[in-house]
Amino acid sequence: MTFTRTTALALSSVALLAVAACGRNEAKKEPAPVETPPPVEAPAMTEPMVGGVAMNPMDTIVANASKAPNLTTQVSAIQAAGLAERLQGPGPFTVFAPDNAAFDKIPAATREGLMQPAQKAELTKILTYHVVPGRLTAADLAAEAQKGGGTATLTTVQGEKLMAKDMGGGKWELTDAKGGKAMVTQADVAQSNGMVHVIDTVLMPK
Repeated sequence: MTFTRTTALALSSVALLAVAACGRNEAKKEPAPVETPPPVEAPAMTEPMVGGVAMNPMDTIVANASKAPNLTTQVSAIQAAGLAERLQGPGPFTVFAPDNAAFDKIPAATREGLMQPAQKAELTKILTYHVVPGRLTAADLAAEAQKGGGTATLTTVQGEKLMAKDMGGGKWELTDAKGGKAMVTQADVAQSNGMVHVIDTVLMPK
């Protein structure tokens, strides 16, 4: 009888060890959990500042210009000429935008006269002379200037030519049809429907 109980206990122990070993083997067969890497966040896009205000590259030329405190005269002129809807269209357009100081160089009587309904055609002629079809960055201007021996010749929406000369060091000088000069003070302000380059002098067609 003692032999039988001892034998039974031994067999039970062997069975338990076998079950435990089997469990350990099955546990070893389970695949290790796969760790999912954290999502990679896209770098934040820096919005350019014009007049101390951020310009949203997803907004149109007119929408962004309306936020810039140094482009208020330009915006008023665009509205007086009835060009706001056009410059809010798909474009794309490249605009050389004179700042308020640029408009202040024009005698007050002349400037105020251009804003009157009777001078709408003349104002439109001047403003469209600041617009070039397409989206031209400073790099694009540089490529065109290289072809032209340092000067890019641009055809404006108004129809006359505008010269952009590479002055080196990222500086650009514009020469209008009357020989007037303007400097680009801020380049490559991206818009949803084009590109804006702020300038320090109003350009004049013939």
